[in-house]
This record gives sequence, structure tokens and C-alpha cells, in this order.
Amino acid sequence: MANKALVLGGKTGLLGQDIVEVLKKEGWEVIAPSREELNIFSSQELYSYIKDNEVDFVFNTIAYTQVEKAEEEPKKAFELNKVFPKIVGNVCKELDVYLIHYSTDFVFDGQKETPYEDTDEPHPLNVYGQTKLEGEKVLLEIPDLEVLIIRTAWLFGRGKLNFVSKILNLAKNKSSLNVVHDQVGSPTYTLDLARYSLALLHKKSTGIFHVVNAGQASWCELAQEAVNCLGLACQIIPISSKDFPQKAKRPAYSVLSINKFVQTTGIQPRSWIQALREYLYANFYGSGVNF
Repeated sequence: MANKALVLGGKTGLLGQDIVEVLKKEGWEVIAPSREELNIFSSQELYSYIKDNEVDFVFNTIAYTQVEKAEEEPKKAFELNKVFPKIVGNVCKELDVYLIHYSTDFVFDGQKETPYEDTDEPHPLNVYGQTKLEGEKVLLEIPDLEVLIIRTAWLFGRGKLNFVSKILNLAKNKSSLNVVHDQVGSPTYTLDLARYSLALLHKKSTGIFHVVNAGQASWCELAQEAVNCLGLACQIIPISSKDFPQKAKRPAYSVLSINKFVQTTGIQPRSWIQALREYLYANFYGSGVNF
């Protein structure tokens, strides 16, 4: 009998849509209800939905991810990033269902100069990072919950606006763009993240794992690579974070180490450049598709 998964955020989410696709290709039965079809804040409704549909695995890709806006709306960020995971976690524990929850590199403060391990002490700098960290903690505190928490970073993928598609949209019509060069992280292709998540499930992994594409880049380098790949004439001009004032403080360095993932699965994630090229050529290059 095929595994059955509920993918929360699978209808329209950047990561959720690719998780749905990858699971279906692997022969899984997948359900991905919209917000209208399922009230995610009702534990009773969630309980009935998971039980009635005989779900084995729940993937939670729903989060409040607008880093700037979270500074103005901390309550909303708190509800979606902490309160909601706790509801899902308690329901999954009651029904003995395996939960896969996604978190972020922004739980770290960027003070390191080498990639962050899952064992490094988190210290978020902004509301978004703080609420995501609290979401991790509430899940890890639920006794006997089988939970896999995957920290990831800097997502790009099809189906929804992201940093890369935003840059390409602007670069089509502009001769130059200013992009921050002094924030360095781990660009990650959602399709790869979905595949790597499944690899951890095959190993029945629990606890915290960092899963990103290999390598590191600044926002400026990521933008430059995308523009170069599509042969756009737009010049990418590196600027300092100080020249691009934002309400939310961001870590200067938030590269995630994939050592634990590699040791557990035997899989070496491909470089972000290789993944980026596949994403661009599959979705934009010569296809006439709008960025």
C-alpha cells in the first residue's frame, strides 16, 4: 500500500508544490488542501481530516515568511510560525503520524565564519527568525512526536515569485540593479529540497537537519549568476547592507552545513549553481515564459 501524505501549503506554496510533485513521482498518494478546504488553526478539524484521509505523513511548509513585514506584524508571524506548528504537532502525536516541518537559516545570528551545524546555538536577529525558532522548540518539546525539522535557506523554484524570478523580472527592463553583497547564505532549489527531504524519510530520520544545495553565495552573486545564465544585459552592482536599509536585521553569514545530511543519506547535494541553471533553463530559457 502506498504511503499517504498531507502537504500543508502544497496547493500554492513555493516548496509545497514541489514536494507534491516529487512524492507523486515516487508513487505516493498526496493530498494538498487549500486554506478554504481546511481550517489549519482548528485542531479538531485537522485531527478529523488527517484521520479520515488515513494520512501517514504530514509535511508542513506553511509559514509566515515575509521577513520585513514580520517586524510590523509580530503577532501574525507568531501565530503561523509557533502556534500553528504546535497544533499540527499535537494532532500528529495523537494520531501517531510522522511530521516533517521546515525551518530557516535565520535562526542564526551570522557571527560564524564557517557553515552552521544543526548543533550550533541559535540566536535569531529578527522576528521571523525568532518565531521560526520557537516553532522548532514547541515541536521538539512534544513527547513521543516523530518529527523531522529541516532547516533550509534562500529558496528559489517554479510556481511562485522568489528572489531569483524577481531579479530576472527587473533585469529584463533595467540596465542595472543594486544588490546586497555582504549577506552570504545557501541558495536552495525547492525541487532538490523536496527530493532530499524524501531521502531523509527513507532513513526514518528525526530531529534537526540542515538541507540546502552545496556551496555558498551572496545575494549579489546569486543575482549575477541568474542574469548571466539568461544572457541579460543588466549590470548587477554590489552594495552594502547599510545602503539598503531594512527593518529586519539579517545575518551577514548564514551558510548551513550539510554534513549530517550527507552522513545520514549518503547523498551529496549538488551545487546551487548547477541547480540554478536547471531551474532557469527549465522555466525561462527560450520558452517564452514570463519571468
